[in-house]
Amino acid sequence: MKKLSILATLSATPAMAASGPFFSLGNTDFIVTISFLIFLGILVYFKLPGLIMGLLDKRAAQIRTDLEEARALREEARTILASYDRKQKEVQEQAARIIASAREEAQAAAEQAKIDLKASIARRLAAADEQIASAEAGAVRAIREQAISVAVAAAADLLQRQMTPASASASIDESIKQVEARFH
Repeated sequence: MKKLSILATLSATPAMAASGPFFSLGNTDFIVTISFLIFLGILVYFKLPGLIMGLLDKRAAQIRTDLEEARALREEARTILASYDRKQKEVQEQAARIIASAREEAQAAAEQAKIDLKASIARRLAAADEQIASAEAGAVRAIREQAISVAVAAAADLLQRQMTPASASASIDESIKQVEARFH
C-alpha cells in the first residue's frame, strides 16, 4: 500500500505547466497535489484500502467456491450423462429384442394364418363337394321321378288306347282277386 501512495505522489508532481513558485496557493498544480495527498490520507485514515482488499479477498474466495461448486456440478453432470448413456443403450437393446420378438410372433401368426386358410379352403371344398353330390343326387331323383311319371303317363295312355271295356272289367276283377289273396 505504501508503494502505491509513493507512486501516486510521484506521478502527481507538477508538470511545470503553471507559472510562478510551486509552493504557493496561486499555483493550481500545488493545490491539486495537496488535495490529492489529503484524499489519500483520508483513505488511509479510514482504512479503506484494507476494506477494499478485504472485499476483494472475499470476492476471490466466493469465486473459488463457485469454481469448486461448478467443478463438482460438472462431475455430477458427467456421471448423470454416463448413466443416461447406459440407460439409452439398455433401452435400445430392449427395443431390438422387442422388435425381434414381434417379428417372430408375426411370422408365427402368418404361418398359423396359412394353416388356418388351408384348413378353411379344405372345409369349403368338402362342403362344396357335398353340395354338388347332393345336387347330383337330387337331379338324378328328379330325373327318375320325371321318367317314372312320363312312363306311367305313357303306359296309361297306351293302356287306355288298347283297353276295351270288357278287358278293363276283367283287369279290375283280376286286381281285386290279387288284393284279396294278399290280405288273407
